[in-house]
Amino acid sequence: MTDTAIPETAGPPAAAAPGGPEAAAGAQPPRRSYAKLAADESREDYSLRYAPHSYRRWSPAVVAGTALGGIAYLADFAIGASIVFTYGFTSGFASILAAATIIFLTGIPIARACAKYGLDMDLVTRGAGFGYFGSTLTSLIYASFTFIFFALEGSIMAQAMHQAVGVPVEAGYLITTLIVIPIVFRGMGALAKVQAWTQPVWIIGMVLPFVVLAFEAPDAWGAFASFGGTQGAGPGFSWTGFGLGTGVALSLIAQIGEQADYLRFMPAKTQANKRRWNIAVLAAGPGWVIIGAAKQLGGALLAFAALEAVGKTHALEPIAPQIEALKPWLGSFALPAAALFVIVSQIKINVTNAYSGSLSWSNFFSRITHRHPGRVWYIFLNLVIALTLMEMNMFAALNKLLGFYSNVGIAWIAAVAADLVINKRVGLSPPYIEFKRAYLYAVNPAGFGSMVIASTVSILAFFGLFGRYAEAFSTFIAAGLSLTLCPLIAWATKGRYYLARPNPVNGPGAEVADITATHTCSVCDTAYELPDIADCPVRSGPICSLCCSLDAECGDICRKEPGNGPVLMPMPMLREGAGEG
Repeated sequence: MTDTAIPETAGPPAAAAPGGPEAAAGAQPPRRSYAKLAADESREDYSLRYAPHSYRRWSPAVVAGTALGGIAYLADFAIGASIVFTYGFTSGFASILAAATIIFLTGIPIARACAKYGLDMDLVTRGAGFGYFGSTLTSLIYASFTFIFFALEGSIMAQAMHQAVGVPVEAGYLITTLIVIPIVFRGMGALAKVQAWTQPVWIIGMVLPFVVLAFEAPDAWGAFASFGGTQGAGPGFSWTGFGLGTGVALSLIAQIGEQADYLRFMPAKTQANKRRWNIAVLAAGPGWVIIGAAKQLGGALLAFAALEAVGKTHALEPIAPQIEALKPWLGSFALPAAALFVIVSQIKINVTNAYSGSLSWSNFFSRITHRHPGRVWYIFLNLVIALTLMEMNMFAALNKLLGFYSNVGIAWIAAVAADLVINKRVGLSPPYIEFKRAYLYAVNPAGFGSMVIASTVSILAFFGLFGRYAEAFSTFIAAGLSLTLCPLIAWATKGRYYLARPNPVNGPGAEVADITATHTCSVCDTAYELPDIADCPVRSGPICSLCCSLDAECGDICRKEPGNGPVLMPMPMLREGAGEG
């Protein structure tokens, strides 16, 4: 048994059922004890497992509000301005709308799956066509999204601090990195409070520049609509400009993963909350991109209005257009007001980037090393990488970096969406999300194979191997191949690589009267709800999903030798007052 460091507590107390066998005096110590930070679910937030109903104590409105608070970032301003400045208004406008449509449509099934099953993006990916180890690569893709955008948002915040109080940009990078640590360290509870407390300031700061612009420069929108960019693109429509611009905007497609990190705490859907639940999931899931697209266009408008006053380079930095827009009404107070808005916005998003990054790194390393010291340690890894990117001035290579990343991101998201929408509905994959190692093949070629093929072909196209138009539309190639190949491979393989064996605990054929019932894990001696439990022939009893993931000595006997016979499982225990999920 490969254990983490031995702590004082054996597991997450929030998941333990009262009166379980671990409470008996003189009981044998558990086979595995988790490190103190890994065992504290007030900070750990079930980072590698199913979020139990007992922990989903927030209302749909609070979960949705917290998730939407995380999209306060101003990278949208910089991305939108960069697209329009490069490709002109007409092509840029079409690019932003096309990307938003794709992101919205692929986000709907993913958001619903994460909210329904209480799983983050990584665990959904496992059961949606990728397999247990197949989703390891997507954990890296997701982690790279979080640190790339942390670096981008941190750069914007450092620019604001430099203009407001003269802090050197390099020092600003360090400050923006350190300031989020205490918040992210404390988990979902602290994040929810920060998002709620800062929301009024953010709303005022977001709306005010456009109100000022409407009164002081009412003709700005008309002039903006005929803007041909700063690189000679011209005001007309260009197919190559449209394709390339869409590729840049589609770099944000992995944002649905950060929304899912909050949506997994959505309470169970019931007849009483059905309407509120559906609205909250739609708004906080794919709905973020409606606000995001509006921010991209708004950011481009502010940059255009400030172009003559601040120049092309500074117009792409959100702080300068904010200041110029506020000057007619606020005068000398425009600088501190704009700086406050930028700093609040960047803190709101970067706590989310750091939090989601810690989850994705935890998922990756737990499978590679069979150890889990706790989510909070991976916060530092994510922040070090982000800080390095900031010091390398990644902001200067914005379009190229995001355009390249989007080829991989959309191949992944499109494959997951194809499995949820097509494969599960036509019976090519199981009708539920199975995320536990005990029941999954290491690699499922349906999702993993389609993602690898689609991203490889689209990256080759992105670097010009197939001509100019294929280069411009490389992200469309990635999306089209993933959407086509995922069901095609699942059909060709008859869906055999989804489940290595049936799940008798809470699979489709299992009789489950109450999903909140618990089993006590035979390894860590802690009780978890049924969706987090597997039957283990090596331990001759129930095992929780995390202990199953971390076991380095079992040899995957349950999957490789299904002829061992059924595992006798004790009757599940019911929580007092627990409702059905």
